[in-house]
Amino acid sequence: MNNLPNEISAMTVSTLRSVLAAAADLPITVIWPDGEPIEAHFHVTEVGRVQRDFVDCGGTVRQIVTCLLQSWVGDDIDHRITGGKLLKAFVHAEPILRGEDLPVEFEYDACNVVQLKVLSATVETDRLVIRLGKKQTDCLAKELCIPSTRGAATAGCC
Repeated sequence: MNNLPNEISAMTVSTLRSVLAAAADLPITVIWPDGEPIEAHFHVTEVGRVQRDFVDCGGTVRQIVTCLLQSWVGDDIDHRITGGKLLKAFVHAEPILRGEDLPVEFEYDACNVVQLKVLSATVETDRLVIRLGKKQTDCLAKELCIPSTRGAATAGCC
């Protein structure tokens, strides 16, 4: 199960690959949720399949599987990744991704490593723009853990 309650869906691998193929020669600009771009000379160092199995605070076993693009900003300020270069990385990752059309996330080192959803990818005249969205934590068993607003308290697990 990839979609948790109240989750805004991330772009999937197949959709992103289609956009990359349509803009193979264009440089990629990645935009933070606040509208600012990350450094133009970032590298995608890994395309991975990440599976997280867990039990939520209400005792429900859950699983989240995503495609994670790990980025790194090096000293080579002349480097620009293109749609074609990232598409080639996806081709190399096909055995790892197992043909699953997973939601795509982007990992970035900003003093702390952060993971964000890839919300969209659009082709502009001179670049391919990938927009990121926030990920947030949430209680997945609110009906079991959080006292009702009507005053009927339940045994909290959170």
